[in-house]
Amino acid sequence: MNKLIASTQRLAAALRELPFSPPVAYTYQTLDYTWAAHELYLKRFGKGKKSVVFLGMNPGPFGMAQTGVPFGEVAAVRDWMKIEAPIQRPVREHPKRPIEGFQCTRSEVSGRRLWGLFAERFENAEAFFKDHFVLNYCPLIWMSATGANLTPDKLSVTEMAPVEEACLDHLKEVISLLNPEWLIGVGAFAEERLRRAAAANGSKAKIGKILHPSPASPAANRGWAEAASRQLKEQGVWKDV
Repeated sequence: MNKLIASTQRLAAALRELPFSPPVAYTYQTLDYTWAAHELYLKRFGKGKKSVVFLGMNPGPFGMAQTGVPFGEVAAVRDWMKIEAPIQRPVREHPKRPIEGFQCTRSEVSGRRLWGLFAERFENAEAFFKDHFVLNYCPLIWMSATGANLTPDKLSVTEMAPVEEACLDHLKEVISLLNPEWLIGVGAFAEERLRRAAAANGSKAKIGKILHPSPASPAANRGWAEAASRQLKEQGVWKDV
């Protein structure tokens, strides 16, 4: 357990002072200002070997940005996982993207869909996390001057190189620590990073993906839970029960 926390702290330190140029105007270091909640998540649910590890890309503005938990829809984190902790503020905060922590009333649709599926299938959070874990590849959020979210592909390759190095090193360590049978990317970006990390550390885990639950995806808006469940069953990750 301490090894997972230590690896996460190394990731935060490696990313803390990295500079980013326009179109990036604001960078939120979520592991820094949400650490109390994120550490609780790791301590409570990151114990032992996992059968399935799900990987997301980077935090959403109303999810992990507010709660410190990947895909961290407030209700799912507070009511289902029973995690709630004081959330600080980013060093520089965009006026249109305030951090309100567990008082945030905006919904993170991707998180509501993802954790909603898990809550529907598993009796409680403990039952899910007994064999599963969820993490994000990168804990940073980038925003333009207008407050628009910037995905990693919108940043310069040069500036992303040290980000990718730190995140990939952390992912390799997490895979070694949790030793999963399955690595599942939530979307194609995450699947590709899982393949890189597994190849680099010699993991024998089977690798797959599910449809990303983002409301920006027309396919996700046509019944994401059903589509994701079908994909997991077809790949052999989940059995029919």
